[in-house]
Amino acid sequence: MRVHTLKRAVVALALALPGAAIATVVAAPAAHADGCYTWTRNLYQGRSGSDVRQLQIRVAGWAGYRDIVENDGIYGPKTAAAIRRFQSAYGIRVDGVAGPQTYAKLYELQDNDCTPRHFSWTELDDGCGRGGWTGGPLSAAETRQNALRTMWKLEAMRKGLGDRPLYVTSGFRSRACNNQVGGASDSQHLYGNAADVVSRSRSLCDVARDARNRGFSGIYGPGSPDHDDHVHVDSRRENDRDRTSNTTSWSAPDCGVR
Repeated sequence: MRVHTLKRAVVALALALPGAAIATVVAAPAAHADGCYTWTRNLYQGRSGSDVRQLQIRVAGWAGYRDIVENDGIYGPKTAAAIRRFQSAYGIRVDGVAGPQTYAKLYELQDNDCTPRHFSWTELDDGCGRGGWTGGPLSAAETRQNALRTMWKLEAMRKGLGDRPLYVTSGFRSRACNNQVGGASDSQHLYGNAADVVSRSRSLCDVARDARNRGFSGIYGPGSPDHDDHVHVDSRRENDRDRTSNTTSWSAPDCGVR
C-alpha cells in the first residue's frame, strides 16, 4: 500500500509540473492506482490520443441532455463539458481539465478490470445466463468494449439518482439468447450497447428521466409496450455496426420521455 501511495504521488507531481520537469518525473514507474489504466498528463481541449479515448469511455455518462460524448480520442467541447459535469457531481474543482483531482476520482471509481465500482462484467454478460461474450454480430472483444462504455454510463446514472443502486436485468445477449427472449432482430443488446435496468429505491420514471442526460440515445420505459417493469437504455446513435440509422429513440410516455 505504501508503494502504491508513493507512485500515485509521483504521477500527481508529474501532472502538476510543466515542461521538462514532467519528462523527468514521468520516467518513474507508473502509478497504477487500481491495475487498469493510468493517465500521465493533463488533458484539455485541443489534446488528442489514446488517453483521451480512455477518458471519454469513463465520462460518457456525463454527456448532458440528449447528447453523447464521441469516443474519438479528440478532447473537444463535448468532452470538456462532460468533465465539468463529472467534476461538479463529485465536488472537485470545475475547470473542464482532466488533471490530478479528476484522475484520483476516476481511480477511486474504477476497479482493477476497468469496470466502474458499482457494475461488473458478469452483470452485463449474456442475458440468458451469463454465457460469455460470443454469439453476437461482433467479436467478443468489441462487444466487451461496448459493454464497458455502457457500464460507465450506468455508473453516472447511478450517481445522478443519488448514489442509489441500479440493477441490470439483461445486458449483452447472444443471437440465441435474443431469440429466446423475443428481442428485436437487430437489438442493441446483441452489440453490448444496451441494458435493462430497475431500481428498488427510485421509480422507473426517475430512471428513464435521468437516462436522458447519460448519453443514452435509446430509452424505453413505462408506457412503451413491454417496458412497464424495467427501463431499457442503449447507445444506438453510436453504433455504426448495426442495421439501423444512428438516431435517438425515446419512448417512456408515462414519464414524459419522448
